[in-house]
Amino acid sequence: MSNSAAGGASERRGVLYVVSAPSGTGKTTVVERLVQRVSDLSLSRSYTSRAARNGESNGVDYNFVTRERFEEMVAADEFLEWADVFGNLYGTCATDVERDLARGHDIVLVIDVQGARQVRMRYAQTVGVFVLPPSFEVLEQRLRGRSKDPEEAMQRRLRTARNEVAAFAEYDYVIVNDELEACVERLRAIVLAERARLRSVRLAAEAIVASFRERAPQ
Repeated sequence: MSNSAAGGASERRGVLYVVSAPSGTGKTTVVERLVQRVSDLSLSRSYTSRAARNGESNGVDYNFVTRERFEEMVAADEFLEWADVFGNLYGTCATDVERDLARGHDIVLVIDVQGARQVRMRYAQTVGVFVLPPSFEVLEQRLRGRSKDPEEAMQRRLRTARNEVAAFAEYDYVIVNDELEACVERLRAIVLAERARLRSVRLAAEAIVASFRERAPQ
């Protein structure tokens, strides 16, 4: 339902979606395709202390900052969540998220299990989605196919994945990325279903009901 529908619907608060998955599952690609297909849905841009990779741009892919600046933001409690991921710092700015939600925009955070737990402590109505790979073997194949990390780093990623998949029950929805387009459609269905929940449409529904009280015959 459009935010402009039925008068008071413009006061609707946005929904915060948290999508987590082990590294190599394809969660970022899935969410990037999702926001292209669903209106009024944006991917939150994280801050990171790591250097930009080839093809990445500051303010587009990430907000790239120095480690010192990142740590200053942590000390000032500016992050909704943050984590040290394989030696690099990543975080979500609380002010940015709150501003968009207050304006009625739906936001997606692509973060790890640790970050998701931090977010749920501050936003009780967060909608959590966990993306699973089809199997351990498939995940290992994907990781080895895309990464030139030394074997020690690869084993660390696989150990982290083992711990992360065990957290799937902490989420509201679980989907399997066995085929990219099908996975995107499953996630899109979740967003559309959440937008039909009473908490999301109450203001619009109340405005419609009020019009019946005013105009319908007694």
